[in-house]
Amino acid sequence: MNRDLLRDLYAVLAAALLVAAAVLIGHRIEHRDGTLHVSWPPLYAHWEPHAGPGTAAALVVAVAVVAYGPRLAARLPWRALLWAAWGTAMAWTFSLALIDGWQRGIARRLTTEYEYLQVIDRFHDIPGTLRDFTHHILIHSPDHWPAHVAGHPPAATVTFVLLDRIGLGGGAWAGVWCIVVGAAAPAAVLVAVRVLCGEALARRAAPFLVLAPAAVWMGTSADGYFAAVAAWAVAFLALAVTGHRPRSCGLASGLLFGLTCYLSYGLTLFAPIAAAALLLGSRRLRPLPYVVAGAAVVPLVFTLLGFDWWEAYRLLVTRYYEGAGGIRPYGYWVWANLACTVLVVGPATVAGLRRACATPVLGELRAVLRKGPRMPGSVPEARLALLVLAALLALLVADLSGMSKAETERIWLPFAMWLLAAGALLPRPRGWLAAQAVLALLLNHLLLTGW
Repeated sequence: MNRDLLRDLYAVLAAALLVAAAVLIGHRIEHRDGTLHVSWPPLYAHWEPHAGPGTAAALVVAVAVVAYGPRLAARLPWRALLWAAWGTAMAWTFSLALIDGWQRGIARRLTTEYEYLQVIDRFHDIPGTLRDFTHHILIHSPDHWPAHVAGHPPAATVTFVLLDRIGLGGGAWAGVWCIVVGAAAPAAVLVAVRVLCGEALARRAAPFLVLAPAAVWMGTSADGYFAAVAAWAVAFLALAVTGHRPRSCGLASGLLFGLTCYLSYGLTLFAPIAAAALLLGSRRLRPLPYVVAGAAVVPLVFTLLGFDWWEAYRLLVTRYYEGAGGIRPYGYWVWANLACTVLVVGPATVAGLRRACATPVLGELRAVLRKGPRMPGSVPEARLALLVLAALLALLVADLSGMSKAETERIWLPFAMWLLAAGALLPRPRGWLAAQAVLALLLNHLLLTGW
């Protein structure tokens, strides 16, 4: 066994011990104090071994990707690879969700008392509701919003209102929307990795982005939809700053970044990932006015309609501590959240991150700052490491903020998508892909997840 592989396995063992500690200590805290507010810490889930109509399909998808994924990713034409990544991610996510059955796994996920679909009828007059939105955030306010509506800017809820308006109402259509759109996130990451780090690394990353344990929560959490919007914002930015239609791609990036910030307050933390894309792509500022112009559109529309983002966020912080966020102990969740992330990204990503930290990142960063990103001797693996570590930085800031205590298996999906690209740094991918698939299948068959 070579030394690098041994170090990878040590990193995976350390991550497994972190998860075990979070499970054991979490169960003890919850049994003693009841302050974690999750049934199977550190995940928002119940222990319920089960199988379902998606079991056979999930096994077929897993075996196919492990056996043929790396070879197809290396040989398919680029555009065909992007479509294949989207389609396979959809198949993997749908099959995992259907392990819980159609109703429990998809149709009812977004109809619970905490979810967006509970308030569709209150958005009959969208401008009027937006003007009044902040008056219902606090938990003691009249007709206060359900937790997820109060916890997000209104673009999240308006999405489902608009789906209802065009005849795609109800939990089933909402669940399908989140899966289909969320499955486009791997393709976006591939686009960004290709233009910033090289096509070879993007092709190596593709199977890891598709066959991810994260798919357990991508179907059907609205955060999967948020992850795709944020990922395409970065992808268009990467295209713009590397000279691929800088005006149109810059404008598209800005529009999506603006929408991202009105889907989730926490996704303002995508700034380090965007900064890494700017740094790796180019130091030219030509596309930036288009990015800024695009980014102003969604905030301007919502502001003119009467929604105050800053006031809403201030009230959200108060609401957060009025509810379970004020009870859940920071001292446990500040490290148990990372155990959740291990389960979301899987052992291959842990090993990939270990390799990313071992690459000459600082040397590449100095070289980019001095000479630009395309100078002779540039190391593609170091550029990918910079991109992945920027996502890790964003995740750690979210963790330290204390505004993400528990449920991070869904909340951090937008950041997790970029961590998955670290799998491109691993040799002999089939074994690592098999480990990813086994973890996802075990999670979805042994636990009934809340998202």
